[in-house]
Amino acid sequence: MTTIAFIGLGHMGLPMARNLLKAGFNLQVFDLVQTAMNELTQAGAQPASSALQAAHDAQVVISMLPASRHVEDLYLGNSGLIKALEPGTLVLECSTIAPESARKVHRAASARAIDMLDAPVSGGTAGAAAGTLTFMVGGAAATLEKARAIFAAMGKNIFHAGPDGAGQVAKVCNNQVLAVQMIATAEAMALGVANGLEPAVLAEIMRQSSGGNWTLEKYNPWPGVMENAPASKGYSGGFMAELMAKDLGLAQEAAQVTGSSTPMGALALQLYRLLLKQGKGKQDFSVVQQLFVE
Repeated sequence: MTTIAFIGLGHMGLPMARNLLKAGFNLQVFDLVQTAMNELTQAGAQPASSALQAAHDAQVVISMLPASRHVEDLYLGNSGLIKALEPGTLVLECSTIAPESARKVHRAASARAIDMLDAPVSGGTAGAAAGTLTFMVGGAAATLEKARAIFAAMGKNIFHAGPDGAGQVAKVCNNQVLAVQMIATAEAMALGVANGLEPAVLAEIMRQSSGGNWTLEKYNPWPGVMENAPASKGYSGGFMAELMAKDLGLAQEAAQVTGSSTPMGALALQLYRLLLKQGKGKQDFSVVQQLFVE
């Protein structure tokens, strides 16, 4: 039976790991937060005292970490995993990081005959819990086929975006669109309500019209319009505004590398950075609605 080392048990990693256990994989887990490891231990995972210990004798390593620096330290640092893993080990790096950081780890892995995919996800915490995530995969197509059953235990849609780093490029493009959609929806909701419209009525009109988008379908930012949306729960849960700001920053970095023009993405980044300055970084990214409400 395949043994997987899962490193990073945050809001996304914990439910992803739980679904791997349900699918019958052996898991060796590590996180700096002991309570997360305790929860998975009770479900049958083996806890480790370090990432290095978690990866010992594992055929597959999955990481889900906050930012590029964490990923580079995990794999390329003084006690980095790349030096310790056996040739032929499969590495699935599922964090959202800079494409160039992903390529850097790919190069180091390739030099030691380690198979690696960068495979960031979309679908949020709800998708992670339900096992319906979308994986955007960068790396060799043959390596993806080796990993497909593992991805299928955690997600519903698996896309081969292209070569090394392509998964990360796809992810930052996707999240830039999501941020711009959210801001446009929040702005329109505030405009309509200020002019006397009922928020639920306006939301349904736009949803069924040419302004329809994913935000209106699944994640309305106006409190009370969607019972289970974070906006109706004090903007708690979901995808934190500080993570959206991070992803928008990564999109701008990618734009700088290629000289691409991304004025909407740049504006979205500035609005999310404003939310961080207001102390709202830990709230769901739909809290951008509050920028348009007096």
